[in-house]
Order: sequence, then structure tokens, then C-alpha cells
Amino acid sequence: MLRQILLIAVFLLQAAQAQPRRIVSTAPSITETLFALGLGPSVVGVSNYCRFPPEVIKLPKVGAYLKPDAEAIARLSPDLVVIKKLSNDLAARLTALGIPYVEVELGTLPQLYATIETLGKAAGAGMQAKTLINGIQGRLNAVRQKAAGLPKPKVLFIVGRRPGTLADFVAVGSDSYLNQLIETAGGVNVLQQPSLPAYPRISLETVIRSNPDFIIDTSTPMMGNDQARAASEVLWQEHKELTAVLNHHLRVLNADEFVVPGRRVAEVVEMLFGILHERGGN
Repeated sequence: MLRQILLIAVFLLQAAQAQPRRIVSTAPSITETLFALGLGPSVVGVSNYCRFPPEVIKLPKVGAYLKPDAEAIARLSPDLVVIKKLSNDLAARLTALGIPYVEVELGTLPQLYATIETLGKAAGAGMQAKTLINGIQGRLNAVRQKAAGLPKPKVLFIVGRRPGTLADFVAVGSDSYLNQLIETAGGVNVLQQPSLPAYPRISLETVIRSNPDFIIDTSTPMMGNDQARAASEVLWQEHKELTAVLNHHLRVLNADEFVVPGRRVAEVVEMLFGILHERGGN
């Protein structure tokens, strides 16, 4: 009996040691995933752009998405830092400082699932990771089944543009996270061309030429508030030659969950389905 108690105590000690107590996230998508895995209480630092869930707003900031501050991270004494694979020297600097880290990629749905698994293993939350992945996949499959057999509207998805104008668009191309979500929701991306990058830059002329059934513009989070959103709608309304504008199928959304690959992916697909097949036709 004593031996069994000792073995259980050793197991619990090892499990506790395997679970990081102070985690730093360097990107919004990573932060959302950590909280979805139930690791929120261990998160002690986040990037400048992390806004969800709301409790992260008050956490210490460790720099910009593309260039996190290694010294700011070190001051938080983390036992795990989660970073994205980027062409910067953060990994080398963390290694020099003796700070444990794990790298992830979040550009596609498979990479999102792989990231959830990686974080689960690194933080002792393997079962939570499996549950989260199964939940996301189940909801996506449900939407995919609902969309099967329905008309497939042409969609143009804008993620950036020059503020105050309809110029210098950054749109969703093929081989991208949002392209996969459009397909899952039963739409066809008008820029789904192998020759284009994941997020091509396009002109208004290209928008007019492609003439999509729906235009979804999520550039407003970069621009500010509801006034900016209303101003964006006014700009688009000047182009009645666009089918999407003429048929009231323009959606200007102030919702950063569309551009943050993370645990809210199922909600995003469900919203897209609603836009394209339910509310979109009204």
C-alpha cells in the first residue's frame, strides 16, 4: 500500500512538473488556443495585439506579432514560450537566454489542428487538445453537410486595404486558412487560383472584373470603430455595378475572429454559412 502511495505521489509530481506554470504567447491565435485548452491561468504574457478572451487585455505585453521582445519575455520568467515560425531571431535569443519554447504554424486548418496538438503535448493538456480538435471538426462537418447541394455563391474576402479608400486591397487567395473556411461554408472564392499567393494584393478593377456574389470586408478592425465601418459601407455603395452591392450582399465586419486562426474557427464557418445561405439571401 505504501509503495502504491509513493508511486502515485511520484506520478503526480512528474505531471505537475510537466505542466508549465508560466506561459508566454506571442500571437493572438496562440493565446486563444491556450485559453481554449484551459491553460489561461498559466498565461502570464501576450502579444500587443491579443484581445481575446477579454482577460488577456490586462496581461503584460511582450511586443509586436512580427518582432516580440525577448527581454520583455525574459522578465516574466516563463517556463514555456509559444512562438510562430517566422524569419526573425527570437528562437535563437530565447535559446541564448535559456528559456524553453515551442514553435507552431497557423496558416491553414491542418496547421491549426497540429498547433493544438503541439500545445497540448507541451503543456500537459493532451486530452483537452483531442477534445478541442474533435469539437471543431464536428462543427465544421455539420456545416459542410448543410452546405452540400446548395448553390455555391462566388465570394470575395477582403482582409486589408488603404484606409478611407477602395484601393490596395489585400484579399484571400488559394492555399489559405480563410479560403478553406469559405469552401467549408459552401462558397467559391473568386481568387482561388493556384498562381496567386495566399493573400494577394488586388485593385478595384480586379474586384469589378471578378464581380462576386458576396463581398466580405474585414479590414475595419484595422481602421477602428463603428464610424469607420459605416464609412466603409458608404464607399462600397458607390459601386452599384457590383452584383454584391446591388443585391445587398456586402458585409463589412468588425470582427477579428475572421483573421485570427484559432479556436473560434467553428463560429467563423457558421457565420459564413449564415451570410452565404441564410441571412445573405434576404
